[in-house]
Amino acid sequence: MNRGFALVLTSVVLAGTALSTPAWAQKAANTIRFAYDQAPESVDPFFNNTRIGVIIGANVWDTLVYRDPVTNEYKGQLATSWKQVDDRTIDFDLRQGVKFHNGEEFDADDVVYTLNFIARPENKVVTQGNVNWIEKAEKLDKYKVRLTTREVFPAAIEYLAGPVVIHPNEYYEKVGPKGQNEKPVGSGPYKVTNYVPGKSITLELNKDYFSGSPKPRARIGKVEIRFIPDRQTQMAEALSGGVDLIMNVPKDQADQFKTVPTLQVVSGETMRIVFMQINALENSPAPALKDERVRKAIIHAIDREAMVKNIVGEGSRVLNTICFPSQFGCTDEGAARYPYDPAKAKALLAEAGVSNLTLDIVAYRERNQTEALIGYLQRVGIKTNLRFLQYAAMREVVSSNKAMLTHQTWGSFSVNDVSASTPNFFAFRSEDITRDAAVRDLLNKGNNSVDPEIRKDAYRRALKIIADKAYAVPLFSLSTYYVASKDLVFKPYPDEIVRFWEMSWK
Repeated sequence: MNRGFALVLTSVVLAGTALSTPAWAQKAANTIRFAYDQAPESVDPFFNNTRIGVIIGANVWDTLVYRDPVTNEYKGQLATSWKQVDDRTIDFDLRQGVKFHNGEEFDADDVVYTLNFIARPENKVVTQGNVNWIEKAEKLDKYKVRLTTREVFPAAIEYLAGPVVIHPNEYYEKVGPKGQNEKPVGSGPYKVTNYVPGKSITLELNKDYFSGSPKPRARIGKVEIRFIPDRQTQMAEALSGGVDLIMNVPKDQADQFKTVPTLQVVSGETMRIVFMQINALENSPAPALKDERVRKAIIHAIDREAMVKNIVGEGSRVLNTICFPSQFGCTDEGAARYPYDPAKAKALLAEAGVSNLTLDIVAYRERNQTEALIGYLQRVGIKTNLRFLQYAAMREVVSSNKAMLTHQTWGSFSVNDVSASTPNFFAFRSEDITRDAAVRDLLNKGNNSVDPEIRKDAYRRALKIIADKAYAVPLFSLSTYYVASKDLVFKPYPDEIVRFWEMSWK
């Protein structure tokens, strides 16, 4: 543990509840102060690729459908009901009486404009996999919309319950993604009242939020979110009462926080998977990685079980394929296993004729995990240079073919289907640094088949190839530790969406 942090922690514990006053002040003001280590690329959910952007999106915007995070039941949100007309067509009846934060009335025009805008490739939505299945939306009447998918896409409702939010058409047509980022307007339980890019964003209760939503009306009046990249600063703020909630706290420090009487620590497994990408392209900046033996050596070099036990924490599990186990189609059946075996790793490197190998590794979060990975690689003779970046910068390094190894995480935008995970990195999209046509074709088949068994078989075969050829290093599911003021009532979920609308003060 950082020595300075330990000293602050000790003083707080000795002081007992002396630092509870700031939390009481926020309780009296009905405000939550939340800190996160990444800033969103854009507050517009379609031009964001970070978890904090997903969190803000869920609180500020609504979707046609809502998936209950406990039962996984689909419920009507901006839509009251829907009907599958044929394999590629869904009709939606829309809710009446909903208003956006700027006073615009919600109706079919908003849905049609939003879906048609994001479906057009030239509009360059950041995560194409969330929207490229949409062909078009048509207005049937003021409160009825028809959605047509490009191909058969069985996961459509799952996506419409997740990353596909609805914008106000008049406002969005006028200001576009840039204006929506600068002055966000949604219909959700919170509205944005102040935004300083890279610094902070303030959400306030939407007093006109519609009744009947599966998201209950919020009880907390204000949420102040600060973007604090330095983890030690975040934790010092939590200890001093400067913030009420932080997440992604490293296990060792979370264990220490449990001794602080003014705070609570909650943890659990999330849908976020952790893995390493390996650049095996023909023009890879590290030609040695094109050799399957070198890639397999990298996997054998890493003690994943020890990392789960000692670094990641409660709820985490080792993975053998690049997907989260609960997602439809995720399996490790028949996939190659790579137990921790540094002797075998060294033998594979020697067999490949590789020595004195130095690789760059790019990462953006969980630095303690990255440093552990670097240590394991060094023990088998692979030296690494760490490039620790913000997520957007890391993604640019990967997509421009400048990455050798990456320490990645992926939360699938909380979509419980393999189509939201594996294809983003292995179906010839911008961050695919293996580009195996057989894998791509199998993933596309899984995405677009109407028969669930055909989907499962296609995904299984694709995941097996990725594992057998060691195109990437599946590590583990991520366990997240939250530290909060003891009087804050909140519940964490595996999808990592911080639901401020559910929270309250004791």
